[in-house]
This record gives sequence, structure tokens and C-alpha cells, in this order.
Amino acid sequence: MDEVRTRYELCEDLAGHLVSSAQGLHHDDGLAEDDVLLRCLQALQQPASGLQPGEGAWVVQRLAELLRWTCPDLAASSRHRELK
Repeated sequence: MDEVRTRYELCEDLAGHLVSSAQGLHHDDGLAEDDVLLRCLQALQQPASGLQPGEGAWVVQRLAELLRWTCPDLAASSRHRELK
């Protein structure tokens, strides 16, 4: 149970830390909300992120909640990117 709590806190903290970066990409760089979230997902799915499978998607979903943005279908977006 301690491991689950630790992973949850890590993901929650990460989502909170990404808020200002995501807002900057959206407002300053003019990226659409979906594009910002999908770019975050792509980065979080890299092995160097240190996250376990599924945690990147959870972080992005939580990030969307914190920003009050609609979260795109992350599973479909991941499959689409794999086909490219």
C-alpha cells in the first residue's frame, strides 16, 4: 500500500507542476489544449520519465482536470501516433 501511495503522490505532484508549463504552451505558444496534453503524454511515456506504464496517461488526465480542459482520448491518440 505504501508503494501505491508513493506513486500516487508522485503523479499528483507532477500534474500540479505541469500546470504552468501547459498554460504557457497554450497561451504563449498558441498551441491547442489537446496538442499541449498530447505532447505532455508523449514526453511522459518516454522511459527517461521514470514513470510506470499507465502513469503518464493518469498524469495528463489529472493535468486536464486541474486546467479545466477537456482531455482527449489518450488511448486513441497513442495508437494513432504509433501508426505514424
